[in-house]
Amino acid sequence: MKRGLFFLLIAGICLGVSWAAFQSTPPQEPPFSRYCPAGALLYLQAKDFSSLLSEWSDSPQKRQWVKSANYKVFSNSRLLLRLKAASDQFTAATGLPPDASFLKQVAGRQSALAIYDIGKLQFIYITELSSGSSMESALWQSRSKFETRNAAGTTFFFRRDAESEVTFAVSGDHLLLATREDLMAGALQLLAGSKDRSIEAEPWWAQSIAAAGPAGDLRMVLNLEKIVPSPYFRSYWVQRNITEMKEYASAVSDLFRSGKEYREERVLMKKVGAGGGTAENDGAAGVAELARLVPAQAGVYEVKANPSPADCFALLETKVLAPHLGPAAAEKLAPQVSLTNGETGSGADLESRIDQAGMPQSVLSDSAAPLKDLLQKNRVRALLQVQTTERDKGGVFVRFHSAFGLLAESDWNEAAVRASLVDFAKPGLTAGQLGVEWQTRSGAQELNGVWNLIIAVRGKHLFVSDQPALLDAMLAGMNQKVAMKPALYAGGFDHGRERENFGRLTSLLDRSGNELSTAPGMAHSPEFFSENLRSLSSTLADVSSEKIIVRDAGDKVLQTVTYEWIH
Repeated sequence: MKRGLFFLLIAGICLGVSWAAFQSTPPQEPPFSRYCPAGALLYLQAKDFSSLLSEWSDSPQKRQWVKSANYKVFSNSRLLLRLKAASDQFTAATGLPPDASFLKQVAGRQSALAIYDIGKLQFIYITELSSGSSMESALWQSRSKFETRNAAGTTFFFRRDAESEVTFAVSGDHLLLATREDLMAGALQLLAGSKDRSIEAEPWWAQSIAAAGPAGDLRMVLNLEKIVPSPYFRSYWVQRNITEMKEYASAVSDLFRSGKEYREERVLMKKVGAGGGTAENDGAAGVAELARLVPAQAGVYEVKANPSPADCFALLETKVLAPHLGPAAAEKLAPQVSLTNGETGSGADLESRIDQAGMPQSVLSDSAAPLKDLLQKNRVRALLQVQTTERDKGGVFVRFHSAFGLLAESDWNEAAVRASLVDFAKPGLTAGQLGVEWQTRSGAQELNGVWNLIIAVRGKHLFVSDQPALLDAMLAGMNQKVAMKPALYAGGFDHGRERENFGRLTSLLDRSGNELSTAPGMAHSPEFFSENLRSLSSTLADVSSEKIIVRDAGDKVLQTVTYEWIH
């Protein structure tokens, strides 16, 4: 009996301590989307904006980036010039430049930014900042230059010039900054408990947030149905995939940071009626099956579900069977003027007939027909593409190697595969049979000439490569179990492995034209690959790799992007 009373006493004490701890814990601040008026196109939220800003300001990546060629190009970009114009308007309206010092003063813990007009940069910013810290900011000290307004019993400060308007307020431990008076009034009313319509009441928002998981350290929510048609989106969206983005109604992206890993979870909500089919599910299982075959030495790899026969043929042709240069990129600079004595052409041009069509190039036969027919008859469920680079023995040139894995619906006819590949390659290699005969090589077939082409057939799996070691590494993965869940796409980039080779290759390619790239009297414009992108790669040298997985979940598409850091 005494022992029972003793345990009951201990339980009561523990319960009392727990309740006291619960009572002393401040209630968690609700997400600030609750206080943002309806109508926003884009919403950004940070759990601790002040810490994120301090980490970036003190990071070696920032110090290196602001000295890089990539930053030089960005400084002259149309996007930055547009932001600078908006910054100048803000300075004119408030008398305060929105520089790093200003941003540090108004950066609190939980923070949110809702943008209502991309072109005019109309927004409201809310941050969790103590009233004491808010009143020490330069913004608060300049309040005498502003007119006063009132909403929900809270005074806010308003100022307008010919081009813009700025308003701010302090409500408890919240600092609010907006570029429209109605946005500020609406946010203050929502903070006071008003039942006015917030962004959370909009159907697109509710659907997106319900489909997403917990919020990350950073969260971005986009109303794509309104953003994508905007001309500003088409101008500044660097991915240039506007057509693909039109398929989605909204999107949520959450960034989680933990140790050496940054993970981004994306949810893209499809528009009504844009669902997947049985063939997509079949291809997704094929992606999971091929992903286990990615070799450790892969620099870049992609696994795609349900590639078309044309896509399969194009990759095999350009990467392994008949590598060639594509069309020249369109020039964006006016041609240099070359002054001559005015003569054009030569006397030999008088022999050229202009009243007859030129002689057509000889076409022996469609050597690609058998291979195209093979890919057409045996549908490819999933396609694996692997690429890697290596220096030559002298360490001067960088060589590319590629390998492919094609998973089909039915078993491949190995004899037909070998015959179609020879038919395709033979016209460019030999007039007879020299170098286009197959020979056995440790479970694979290899051409006996100087041109490297190795293939292997394993039932429904067809492997094609231009390097034996790469093919052997892929075949070794056949013994591994399928560990990945079905996906529409999986890709990866080994930045640590490929960074130096990329820099070496692009410096050699750009070197021949460097003496012509800058006209006399003009500032040097960084080369896109060897200087611009290479400097960005150097800035992010601590990012060792990146991986992405895309899955179809019926009414939405799920994307997971993982960045691995060295430190």
